[in-house]
Amino acid sequence: MADRDKSDSFPIEHRIYPECHAGLYSHRDCTVAFYSRIHAVLDEGMVLLNVGAGRGANIINDISPYRRKLQVFKGHVNKVIGIDIDAAIHKNPDLDEAYVVSGGMQWPVPDESIDIVVSDHVLEHVDDPGAFARELKRVLKPGGWFCARTPAKWGYIGIATRAIPNSLHVRMLRKLQPHRKAEDVFPTRYRLNSGRSLRHYFSENQWQHCSYGYNGVPGYHANSRLLFRLVEFWCWLMPRALSAKLHVFLQKK
Repeated sequence: MADRDKSDSFPIEHRIYPECHAGLYSHRDCTVAFYSRIHAVLDEGMVLLNVGAGRGANIINDISPYRRKLQVFKGHVNKVIGIDIDAAIHKNPDLDEAYVVSGGMQWPVPDESIDIVVSDHVLEHVDDPGAFARELKRVLKPGGWFCARTPAKWGYIGIATRAIPNSLHVRMLRKLQPHRKAEDVFPTRYRLNSGRSLRHYFSENQWQHCSYGYNGVPGYHANSRLLFRLVEFWCWLMPRALSAKLHVFLQKK
């Protein structure tokens, strides 16, 4: 009985996917897939810029030791720099340098000084995609990588989020993702979340496009097994172009 009670305290996916008991993640884990590919292009001599690094909630709150390990870049690269609009970035444990920036502000790093830029669940909040793309091109070295994960504009998350006003997002997420803190919810724009917008702002003449859609474990289900299975079925039914997440991998030529 004690073991069953302990199991019930885990997220619902741990009760649906039996492999979660081996490492606390499933075979469909979106975080493992995304960060594993980042590590595939990392080198210990690189300088990494984390755009939208925040307070490091992805590391601090993750219950899976393996996922936490994947999301830590210190020790895997030469230097980790972080920028964010929120002063909470100074609490992030995975940064060597941290800077607070405002909208439209030039990023506080020199031209062509960065080997790889990582941006996790940030593109959906970008208000000026053109300025964002220009800064990326400015700071990345030739051959450098831009790696981002974001809800896809035409996936179920993107459609639902855009249908609900930003003022109601905290209230809705309190029901759909009970463990998510209000301080980690920010207004969304969805202006840089599709293959079309990526090709528009990141010209194929200047960037190598290696992005793809990804359907991981359903993340918005209010701990309901029925809703979880319905979202799973929807993701299975939809073509890859309508995947829930977009894993962006762009290499500057």
